[in-house]
Amino acid sequence: MSAITRLDQNTRRARAVIHNGTVYLAGHTADDRGADAAGQTRQVLAKVDEMLAAAGTDKSKVLNVTIWLKSMADFQAMNSVYDAWIVPGQAPARCCGAIELAAPDILVEIMVTAAL
Repeated sequence: MSAITRLDQNTRRARAVIHNGTVYLAGHTADDRGADAAGQTRQVLAKVDEMLAAAGTDKSKVLNVTIWLKSMADFQAMNSVYDAWIVPGQAPARCCGAIELAAPDILVEIMVTAAL
């Protein structure tokens, strides 16, 4: 049986779970929720980079990205930052949709799965 490693966990969630050569990141949101969608996306992707590094991998090994937006009106702003973040030639599978997020000032939430 493969070991399961949980990073930065509390009673409700772990920010990342590693199992069988794969790291699963929880949904991440911005700390500065006064920022616009591009600013929040920048903050979230910085957190993603941090958690991938803590797990022993990086964005070149991302397999799947799920992005939730408060409003699809922010799709282009989010994509402008996301597209600059992606490693050229190594785009992951991805989906993006609009949902009601946990707080009204959260504009972007991103969840990532990556290989180690």
